[in-house]
Amino acid sequence: MYLCYIDESGTSDIPGNTSHFILAGLSIPISKWRECDNQLNILKKKYDLGEAEIHVAWLKRPYAEQRKIANFSSLDYKTRRSKVISARNKELYRLQRTKNNKQYKQTRKNYKKTEDYIHLTFSERESLVEDVATCIANWSYARLFAECVDKIYFDPTRSTQTIDEQSFEQVVSRFEQYLKNMQGNSYGLLIHDNNETVAKKHTNLMKRFHQQGTLWTDVSNIVETPLFVDSQLTSMVQVADLCSYALRRYLENSEEKLFDLIFQRADRIGKTTVGVRHFTSANCTCKICAAHTYSVNDS
Repeated sequence: MYLCYIDESGTSDIPGNTSHFILAGLSIPISKWRECDNQLNILKKKYDLGEAEIHVAWLKRPYAEQRKIANFSSLDYKTRRSKVISARNKELYRLQRTKNNKQYKQTRKNYKKTEDYIHLTFSERESLVEDVATCIANWSYARLFAECVDKIYFDPTRSTQTIDEQSFEQVVSRFEQYLKNMQGNSYGLLIHDNNETVAKKHTNLMKRFHQQGTLWTDVSNIVETPLFVDSQLTSMVQVADLCSYALRRYLENSEEKLFDLIFQRADRIGKTTVGVRHFTSANCTCKICAAHTYSVNDS
């Protein structure tokens, strides 16, 4: 039995505020679940995160108030927290007095999303993310599946699917084919970050795939519809978040460090990467396209 944890990065809206939409799934044997979870918990303990969620996009943002605290990096974690909380409260009070309600709400949201990480310097937060990516790279039994859509080359007037639907069908097809290629009769379960809108859509799509198959394969080895869970409570979905983030940042910003670590786990047949695809121009020379035998014209 294999568990495939799924999360996304970027927006599927056109044009949206990202040039790419990524849907990524990381599969592990069910027998390795506890081992992986324990490794992640050890890393969280190392960085004094307790049960906090590892959300890469929020971890890798600069926190302006840290730069204003004298000798911040030399302080202990408890003192850092105290000083950052104090600085943030002052800023919220200031915004309340200006009666800039929009900015106040956005700032309060930003603070809420990052409150678990305020005791870590930017470099420590970067190290945490790299440590998690290194864990993934070392999980030889893990396999990465992903659809990376360059929205410039996606024509909604010609496609019968939305970007989100295409991405989900691609990830399901590749995970299904991986299960079929395993020795013996291997089954898999999809575990997805919970989102009410996505849950209904992907559940209905999966029911259809079970009945009719996908464009690429019948679906007989993936059981049930996706299981939707709260990413705050499930470390392995947080790992899928890192994978999707790393893929998008590589394609949009040429950031290679995290990408090179997690791309080692992309499903391959021989030297050909079959688990991850970049839907883009046929002339793309990125590392994904170079490792993939198919182009956008083969889809």
